[in-house]
Amino acid sequence: MHADFPTERWFWFDPPFHPNQSVLLHRQPDDVWRIDFQLGWEADPEEEKKPEKIVPRVQALLGADAKFTLEWASVYTFACLRMDRFVHGRVIFAGDAAHGVSPFGARGANSGVQDADNLAWKLDRVIRGQSPVALVESYGPEREFAADENILNSTRATDFITPKSEISRLFRDQVLELAREHEFARRLVNSGRLSVPATLHGSALNTPDVDAFEGRMVPGAPLTDAPVARRDGSASWLLRETAPGFTLLVFGDAPAWAPDLTGVTLRVIGSDIVDAQGLVASRLDATPGCAYLIRPDQHVAARWRQPSAAAVRAALKTATAQA
Repeated sequence: MHADFPTERWFWFDPPFHPNQSVLLHRQPDDVWRIDFQLGWEADPEEEKKPEKIVPRVQALLGADAKFTLEWASVYTFACLRMDRFVHGRVIFAGDAAHGVSPFGARGANSGVQDADNLAWKLDRVIRGQSPVALVESYGPEREFAADENILNSTRATDFITPKSEISRLFRDQVLELAREHEFARRLVNSGRLSVPATLHGSALNTPDVDAFEGRMVPGAPLTDAPVARRDGSASWLLRETAPGFTLLVFGDAPAWAPDLTGVTLRVIGSDIVDAQGLVASRLDATPGCAYLIRPDQHVAARWRQPSAAAVRAALKTATAQA
């Protein structure tokens, strides 16, 4: 379909052209538009995929004169579920094999990538003999926690889209009514919050803070990104400047012992990386002398106001399951 609609997701709740159900429309590549019509439990999946069922619904949405062809049709049911444990000895589950969520907020694909991001560096270290198998086993509790958080957010979205109780429907309908005129209510409309990486609060690989910090960059948090410049002046982003292995981000002058850390790449904010806008320091609540130890999957392993070589080495052992 050729259409000049903006490239954004449109969501209808209980629209007049599809009463008591919801509808989703958004652009795909090559003039393909995805439209999801919610169906009731009594619907026959095979019947609903027939063009004579689909075309009237699309015309009711777009108008009787809309010009389009049907590219593909399917019927799916969404659910939220996960395995009890992701690690079973030498068998490890990831992505849709380990957990399932509704298709709102890109949570399935993103969480699968995050599983792989968490697991790959751990497998690599264990296979190379650099860490004990306990490092791979840590994948289980870390990603099970993340899956629970993902499922919680996905469940909240699906309960807003398809209320499961009278009180849920009352909440949804009143939010939509208030959102017509009140800004606060628009923030409560939930058609699928976009997925973000989980903060692994209880991970055994974290080294708890010994110093006071503000903000969200606690041990276990995914490192926040920010625009930076390289030493040669070229533009970059903070996450691109972290190493494939462990990275020690130091603000200001690096301690004399820092370049000699085994298995750690030193990145100095101020020389190796230029924080021209001050966003890195602001988001990490950094002061001169601060240091952050970053895991290969770009989660914070530990942080200090004035680190010592012994403290960093101990945190590295903890983050690689050697403590």
